[in-house]
Parts: sequence; C-alpha cells; structure tokens
Amino acid sequence: MAPSDVIHVPLPVPTHPTVPLPRELTEKEQAEYDSVFAHFVDPGYVLPDTAPGKGALMEEERMWLSHECILRYIRATKHNVLESIKRLEGTLKWRREFGIYTTITAEHVEPEALTGKEFLFGYDTQGRPGLYMCPSRQNTEEGPRQIHFVVWMLERATDLMGPGVETLALLIDYADKAKNPSISTARQVLNILQTHYPERLGAALIAHLPWLLLAFYKLITPFIDPVTVTKMIFNPVKDDNGLWRSTDARDKGEDTSKTGEPEAKVFELDQLVSEGWSGSQTFVYAHNVYWPALVEMCETRRAEMIRVWRQLGGVIGIKEWDVKVGVRDGRVPEVNATGQAL
Repeated sequence: MAPSDVIHVPLPVPTHPTVPLPRELTEKEQAEYDSVFAHFVDPGYVLPDTAPGKGALMEEERMWLSHECILRYIRATKHNVLESIKRLEGTLKWRREFGIYTTITAEHVEPEALTGKEFLFGYDTQGRPGLYMCPSRQNTEEGPRQIHFVVWMLERATDLMGPGVETLALLIDYADKAKNPSISTARQVLNILQTHYPERLGAALIAHLPWLLLAFYKLITPFIDPVTVTKMIFNPVKDDNGLWRSTDARDKGEDTSKTGEPEAKVFELDQLVSEGWSGSQTFVYAHNVYWPALVEMCETRRAEMIRVWRQLGGVIGIKEWDVKVGVRDGRVPEVNATGQAL
C-alpha cells in the first residue's frame, strides 16, 4: 500500500441528507412533550437536591434539554411523563457529578487513547457515526478513567451526528487477544448507557467473536435492556457491496426503509476501515495525528452548534435538527410560530 493511501484522521460529517425530515408529533405525543417542557421552563425551576444557589440550569444544560432529547426520554420511559421528568433530572445531576462539563476533558482521557483502543471514523448507511472499540489494544488498568474515556467518546459521537441523526453505530472487533473487561466494569458502563444515553445506540456490530467471549456476552445479557439486545449484530457479513447485518438480510433484497425492519446493509465500504472490517479506507491509528484532529473537529463543530443554538434563542426545547441544519448550511434556519423550520 502506498503511503498516500493511508489515512490517519476522522472522516468529515456527511453533508448530504441521510434521513427524512422529522415527522410531526401526534396530538398525544405533543401533549406529553408539552408537559415535560413546561416543567423545565417554569421561571422558578431549580434542579432538585442541589446545593443552595446551584439549582439553576447552566447554558450547557439548557442546550442539552433539546426538543429531541426530551422526546428520547419520553420514549425511553414508555410515555410516562412523570418518569420522564425524573429520568431527565437524574441525568442532569449525573452529568454534573460525573464531570461532563468539568473533569472529563480531552487532556484527562488522552492517556486512554494512545493505542487507538477506541476511535471515531466514518458513518453508516443511516448517517450514524461509527465508534470503534478494539479491546486487544487495551493499555491501562481498570479504573474510573477508562469509564470516563468511554463517556467522552460517546459525547464526541453526539457532536458528529448530522441533522436527524440521534444514534451511533458501535463496532467492536475481538480479533487478536482481546482483554475482557470485568463484569463490574461492564455493568457500570451498561448502566450509564441505558440510564443516561437512552435511544443513542443504533447498532452494535461485534466481529470475530470467539466462543469464550460469546459466553461473556451471555453473562451480561440479563443486565442489558431487551431493546438494546435486538440492536446487537454478531459477526456481520462483508461482500463487495458493503457490510451487511447477515447473509439472510442481504439476500432478501428488501427495502427495509419501507418495511420498518432494521437496515440490511449497515455500512458502505468507503465509510469502513480496512483492518478488521474489510472496508476500503486504509485507516491506521496514529495518535499524534488522529487525536488533535478529532479534538479540533469536535470542538469546532460544538462551537458552531452553540453559536446557532444561541441565535435560535438559546433556550430549552430548541430542535437539534434546526441547530445542525444551521451548522451544515452555514446559516440559521428560519422557523415559524410553532418552531418548525421553514
């Protein structure tokens, strides 16, 4: 392979539309949303169980409480308004206590990133950013910083989601000698994902899974939400046309966008790394090149999203769609009286 063929940096966020316009809410869904929204925009609102003077929501928290975020929690609680409010407040407090806005910085987690055991690269057929995990590259002992690194990468994946994309594609490669996390660590990460990142996992592709690790997954499956289990794809199938959920799904030849079934083709080859996944991108992880490029890409995009969000009013309930379209198009979308983009 020629040196010029090798890539060491993340791929840019797709600018072409990959998902349809958001559908309008039903009357019932709108009523549920309005109830949760009203709770948080009450002028006298303070976050419960916080220190005196610390109950007001910070700008980062108001931006996090987007239109889509509220809907994700409503769906995750099976449309229970009171439980949605409780879950949202629980996550708001967790994000503060865990250090999302303070402790968990690029500098703090960088020692975990040196070997490329986790990296973001490419986007699947639904426009979801691909988050790769390579357990064989584990370079540190188990501890809080390992979990901080997972969360930091999840936050960066959300930075790289385009308009209408709310989930990510997780790719775990168990080639070589993968060091398995302890049951305790696995349960802690799963609890964070299921409690504080609901409806953020679009697909989990698990390649080269030996029987011993399959037994490990069977051990932790009881702790995984049943909906999450359905998103797990073991040993996906690759051919010259892409990476597929399975041979059967590929051979059916159905348009799953119309049937409502999970997509048969998960990745186009030009969005997939060659090592371990047989994609056409000869990506090689070089930390001193990749890491600053990823940090700069995410910081720049995040700054642009904050700028557009502020121009749209800087309040709770602004749509992620409008913010991301504004970033993509380089202008703030016009919205009508109901907040719908024109």
